[in-house]
Amino acid sequence: MVAPCEPPSAAPEVPGVKPHPLPKTVAPLPDELLSGWLSRLAAANYCDDAELLAHLRIDTAHGTALDFNVDAAAAAKIANAARVNPDVVRSLTFPAMTPREASLTAQMPFQHCMQCAREGLSLRHWRRAWAFDCQVCGTRLVQTLGKLREEQISGKLIYRARRGAEMLECAARSRGPKQLRRAMRAVTFAMSLKTFRGDPSFAVQNPRSEVRLFCLAAIAAARSHPLAKAAIVSKSIDDYARVALLRAFEKEPRLLAAVDHIAQRCARNRGPMTAVSHN
Repeated sequence: MVAPCEPPSAAPEVPGVKPHPLPKTVAPLPDELLSGWLSRLAAANYCDDAELLAHLRIDTAHGTALDFNVDAAAAAKIANAARVNPDVVRSLTFPAMTPREASLTAQMPFQHCMQCAREGLSLRHWRRAWAFDCQVCGTRLVQTLGKLREEQISGKLIYRARRGAEMLECAARSRGPKQLRRAMRAVTFAMSLKTFRGDPSFAVQNPRSEVRLFCLAAIAAARSHPLAKAAIVSKSIDDYARVALLRAFEKEPRLLAAVDHIAQRCARNRGPMTAVSHN
């Protein structure tokens, strides 16, 4: 019988005294986050995350607080308890990122792989806004909080969103800001149509599948003739969405003027005989 971790009411920390090594340990897996590894470590020792952290005398109740930064003292405590090198503990956190990458990396879990999550995994790439499929098993990632049924999502939307996610990754890792600015402009337009307020980088990390997929698909759609596509869509939206569109592009009046100009030109070219549809 393995003794469980001490409860959170464990004795206060004595300077110079380290917690005893845990009865059981588990090996970290490639791309695993520190919080996920700690959860598997806690499960192996018959306790929850908060009890494990209290046993290690680490001043936080949530392992996710350590995913971006773990100090030397906390790394040493975890390493001693799990019988690994402190460098192994530090390697499970996010490395230094550019501001662009950081803005597209979620502080908290917003999506996961249903298959791998059943095995207790929490992987680093799941936190990236451009992550679409699990790199371990290939299953499409799903929103952690969303409850949208699979049959409600069209295959075409998923296809375009996957392409948009690939383009977003290229933009985030590119040397210059131009690609990412173009991608975020497409996301901003999509947000206006979905009447979603907030920063575009948060929209592609949205826990609502329909918002995230629509925004990613917009990145793919904007790759060719983005203003013309925006004009075609803006011509058919209602007044409420039009106000949202104006609000979304309030800092880019020249871009919005170009969209209006193309929309008016399309209307003139079509003339009164617009009943025929080619969809």
